[in-house]
Amino acid sequence: MKVFISADMEGISGITHAEHVLRSGKEHERARKLMTEEVNAAVEGAFEAGARKIVVNDSHGTMKNIIPEELHEDAELITGSPKPMFMMEGLDASFNAIFFIGYHGMRGAYPSILEHTYSSRVVYNISINDRLMGETGINAAIAGYYGVPIALVTGDQKLIEEAHTFLGKVETVVVKKAVGRTAARCLSPVKARQLIKKGAIKALKQIGNLTLFKIKPPINLQVAFINPGMAEMAALVPGSKHINGRTISFSSEDMIEVYKAFLAMITLAGTTV
Repeated sequence: MKVFISADMEGISGITHAEHVLRSGKEHERARKLMTEEVNAAVEGAFEAGARKIVVNDSHGTMKNIIPEELHEDAELITGSPKPMFMMEGLDASFNAIFFIGYHGMRGAYPSILEHTYSSRVVYNISINDRLMGETGINAAIAGYYGVPIALVTGDQKLIEEAHTFLGKVETVVVKKAVGRTAARCLSPVKARQLIKKGAIKALKQIGNLTLFKIKPPINLQVAFINPGMAEMAALVPGSKHINGRTISFSSEDMIEVYKAFLAMITLAGTTV
């Protein structure tokens, strides 16, 4: 059994503020350790449940957060950026299950720690086929394209609500209860890791009951940017169309083509102010 782990940082217990998640933050080195430990808990649970190969993709910010020398020795790490498939780099149809560790709510979710969708600096919101989506939904759609189910999601309580909305009876672990955008009632890191390990074991025992999250084509993406200047740059992506001053659309029959167009849009939008 092969397991793919996409690991973010905002949904890790003890992490609540920009000081934790930005490389310039005073608490970032400590946050990296917390993130690595929660990933290790998921890895340990997966191996105990019968996994034979685990690939971890560092999916936060610069994607150089997980501490390689402290990661479980039998897991493989994809680190650094840019990556062709960003938060889902390394995934293919050979995997049996996916874990989303340390994920956060979509842009506008409240209360959810440091909620955003892919780029807090340029993205206001994202919809696919007229349904608002965050990173959980978008990344699950990539997983569905490859025929791999999401087995476990961890983060704050609002993220877990979002996960169940898109994924149904997926196994989840709430490691903290957000009380605002930058404040939460957190489990101790030790307790959070214990629950994540148990959740990983339980999730892989239920693989046969998991359903895929697939988006039926044609797939229509709409990205609303923070300002019209960002939308102007995003509209340079071939095949894109202006919907209004700050919203750009892109349509295709293929989810991967839509995803790569989206990544190109936010990269271009990020070159302006």
